[in-house]
Formats: sequence, structure tokens, C-alpha cells
Amino acid sequence: MQAVREFLQQHAAMMLLRSREHLTLTVLAMVVAVALAVPLGVFLSRCRQSWVVSGVMGVVNVIQPIPSLATVALTVVVFFYIIDFTGTTLLRSIGMQPALVALVAYALLPILRNTYTGLRQVDAAVIEVAVGMGMTRRQILFSVQLPLALPFIMAGIRISTVWTIGVATLVSLVGAGGLGDPIFRGLANYRMDLVLAGALPAALLALLLDTLLARLEQWLTPEGLRDGQSD
Repeated sequence: MQAVREFLQQHAAMMLLRSREHLTLTVLAMVVAVALAVPLGVFLSRCRQSWVVSGVMGVVNVIQPIPSLATVALTVVVFFYIIDFTGTTLLRSIGMQPALVALVAYALLPILRNTYTGLRQVDAAVIEVAVGMGMTRRQILFSVQLPLALPFIMAGIRISTVWTIGVATLVSLVGAGGLGDPIFRGLANYRMDLVLAGALPAALLALLLDTLLARLEQWLTPEGLRDGQSD
């Protein structure tokens, strides 16, 4: 207990600061990723041109095989050349902006794929019943398809959130802050206390956000569907 007390006295303030930076990066990236991927998944689920679906999915899929550190580095390079070519002062090649772009790029695929899959797997008979009741396409989407696809969508969001927390430890290398800073400083100086001060809060953040999203999924799921899932 004495060792734990000394550890917290030495690192608690830094851990809180870096955890707040890490959480900010993760939440901002996830908000943007959800805002992009869910509407795009809805569009693709209704698109009749298969080449459009395969093309969009192919573009998003390209990002995943690239190592996360390489993605962060390439984003910095792209920002650098955009700034150099346009002369804009609104962008920064180091810091929060390229970090968020890299995190959003990594978070897109699970949400997009699960949204598309969840909507496509809604039973056609259920949709026919809704049409027979006189519901419009908009009403069917929001009252039938999205509630039924919600478990798939939330699963994608939860996977992306955990991924983003992990990748966000790397963006400290480009000046974006977060829990990667004490981890890499600890590894560079053989300070295992610093490594633990970064790794432990990151693991706890992943568990906490995954639990909160599971509760949110349960709250958003209509009561009838919730009862069906519990059975």
C-alpha cells in the first residue's frame, strides 16, 4: 500500500492531465467517425449500385492493413505538404489536427461495416409489413430498420472506441498529448513507473467507455427488442 500511495502522490496529477487529453482525443474522433460512418452506412444499405458499395468499402478497408504508427506519420506528411502547397495558416502538421484525422480514419471501418451489415440483415418480411401499414421510407428507417440494426451499429462503435483509445497512445509522438506521452518517456528512460502511469489509465479508459456504451445500447434499444434479446 505504501508503494501505491507513493506512486499516486508522484504521478496522480500527470495521469489526470494526460487522461483528460486522451479522453478528449478519443471522444472527438469517435463523434466525427460516427457522424460520417452511420449516414454513409445507411446510404450504402439503400444504394442499388453494387460498384458504389464495393468502391467505398474498398477505400475504407485500405486504411486498416496500414500500421497505426504509419497512418499517423503519413497524416503528418500529408498535412505538411498541404500547408506547404496552399500556404494556409489554419492547419498544423503537428498536434491535434493530424492526430484527429488519423484517429477518425482508423475508427471508420467497424462502424461503417456494422451499420451497413445491420441494415442489410433486417428481415425483408418485417419491412414488407411496415410498407403494408402505410409507413414511409423515412419512418421505416427510423422506426424499424435502425432499431433492429442497433446492436450491430453499437458493436461497431464499441470496437472502434477501444481501437481509438489504443491508437491515441501513438499520437503523442506528433505532439497531440495523451497517455502515450508517459508511456514513451518511460520506455525511453527505462522508467517502468511512467509506463504504468500511462498504460494503466489507458486500459481503464477502454474498459470504462466500453461499459458505458453497452449501457447506452441497452437504453437506446426499444423495450420489446430488449426483452427479446434478454430471452
